[in-house]
Order: sequence, then structure tokens, then C-alpha cells
Amino acid sequence: MTKGFIKNKEDFTCERCGAPVFGNGYTNHCTKCLWSKHVDKDPGDRLEGCGGMMEPVSVEKKGSDYVITHVCLKCRFERRDSVRLEDDFDAVVALSKKIADRISQGK
Repeated sequence: MTKGFIKNKEDFTCERCGAPVFGNGYTNHCTKCLWSKHVDKDPGDRLEGCGGMMEPVSVEKKGSDYVITHVCLKCRFERRDSVRLEDDFDAVVALSKKIADRISQGK
């Protein structure tokens, strides 16, 4: 049984691009490069021991929101998270283009 969401307001430095990220309690990925880190079993609990980097592998529109799927490079765990207003929308567009290019190349 999952405990559910735990609001955890933390600032951090992105281990992928080095950008400072100022958390608001809902932040789970870098606002600049969109990468995340596998640190939660349930969102916000910081109980996951894996610690692998989570690559943003897809973005899709769900209603009026955009949702990013991250995959842990260490254990292959997947987690989805909403794109936030603080996120660099150019990075979201670049991720979307990268996916479209893969699809058009049949990969």
C-alpha cells in the first residue's frame, strides 16, 4: 500500500546540468533540463535507495496539461510528472521534437 504524496520543499543543484533548482514542494525535476533523480518510493518521501538519474523520455499533452515521463537509467523505474510553469518550455519543446524525430526515423 502506498502512502501517497508527501509535500517536500527542497532546493537542489541538478546533477545533470548543474542548474540551481528552487523547490516549491511539488518540484521533482530540473526546471532547466527536465532530468530527475530516483529518490522517492512515493512522491516526496525520499525513501528510494536507487539514486539513479532519470531521463525525460517522453512528453504528452493530457487535457490542458503536459506530462513528462522519466525513466531511471539505473533500474528502469518510470514516473510521470506534470510540466510546471517554472519549467523551461524550450526544453519541453526540444524533448517533444526529439521524440518526433525518433518516431519519424522508426526508432
